[in-house]
Amino acid sequence: MTIKINRSIVVSATVLITGLLAGCSFSSDSLLPSLTGEDPSASNTQQAQASTPQRQTQPARTQRATQPPSMGTSKFEPTGVTSGSNTGTFVGQKAIELRNELRRLQSNVSKNNGALQSVRGKTVQDSQRYHGAVSAINARLQVGTTPGNPVLVEQFNQALSDLKKIGDDISDMNVLTTNVTADSTLAAFLAENTRAAFRLSGAIDEDHQQLAILEDEVNRTVVLIDRLLKELSEDIQRQTNYVATERSNLNTLSAAVKSGELMGSSLTNRALTAATAGTINRQTTPRSLVGRRPLVVIRFDRANVAYDQALYNAVSRSLDRRPNATFQLVAVAPASGGAARVALNSNKARRNAENVMRSLQRMGLPPQRIAVSAKTSQAAQSNEVHLYLN
Repeated sequence: MTIKINRSIVVSATVLITGLLAGCSFSSDSLLPSLTGEDPSASNTQQAQASTPQRQTQPARTQRATQPPSMGTSKFEPTGVTSGSNTGTFVGQKAIELRNELRRLQSNVSKNNGALQSVRGKTVQDSQRYHGAVSAINARLQVGTTPGNPVLVEQFNQALSDLKKIGDDISDMNVLTTNVTADSTLAAFLAENTRAAFRLSGAIDEDHQQLAILEDEVNRTVVLIDRLLKELSEDIQRQTNYVATERSNLNTLSAAVKSGELMGSSLTNRALTAATAGTINRQTTPRSLVGRRPLVVIRFDRANVAYDQALYNAVSRSLDRRPNATFQLVAVAPASGGAARVALNSNKARRNAENVMRSLQRMGLPPQRIAVSAKTSQAAQSNEVHLYLN
């Protein structure tokens, strides 16, 4: 399809896009498509989170590497439990029971700490292998290579596998979080029982002295578990965001491997040019559409037909002419078929527009540059999404 700036573009499109990492197999026919490569098929993925693809403006310039997020460095080793004597009282016996429970709890904390340090080390190793494979691909693409070079395909498969291993590491962290949460519940219960033991009758002074020491050690263990849980949660959040971003980056890299050269600049880079000049509009204000011709018309009249390529070309050329440009997405539903049918089509059209907006965000267009609206039309025969230049 030829894209012309002065004319409207009509594209039949599909809404359904499947996962980027649906499998680890990789051949010249299964390379993940990109905005500047071949037309994507129905197996492309829509990432809900916006990310900036790694692209290149000039062949002589290298791509900016994405560094893996830092992991926590704290170790969570309990200080141990102070021994006590059996005073022969009921309260003294209760103190012994609580002391044994605290020892079991601290044993669990030590075990979970060991598991955390192990998964951290594995994640670091997986990240290093992943970035090594990606760097090798970019270095080869930098100087030029053949389309679908088998060496780069193998390296891409390795990067894909290493990224999946990082995802598996996150799963291990989630399992560990469940175990630490259970320990946190037990620690809170133990702290409450220790405080309640002071209220029991029949205690001697030595019993309360031992309970006071025990209470301090329980409280320190509670704080230690809370810190472990907090740092573990932060590690999971950072790694999850990192993997989501790298999945999108691999989408662009796959197209570069297929074409044998680094891809063009991302929409984000062009938006940043306007931001540096201080001309970017922070909010997109919809304008009247009367008498205006859309840049792109996407008709959702059949499945499994891509629209990303035409959409990227139209927005890219618009940003070349107007770096501070903003855009309107209009969900258009047919106005025929009765009120129920119109309402159903309007909902579908709105979802289609939201999918197109997410595609633009994956291309690197900031969300504040996009406004979304909806309308019905007697002329529309199927659900459509129109893209206008503000």
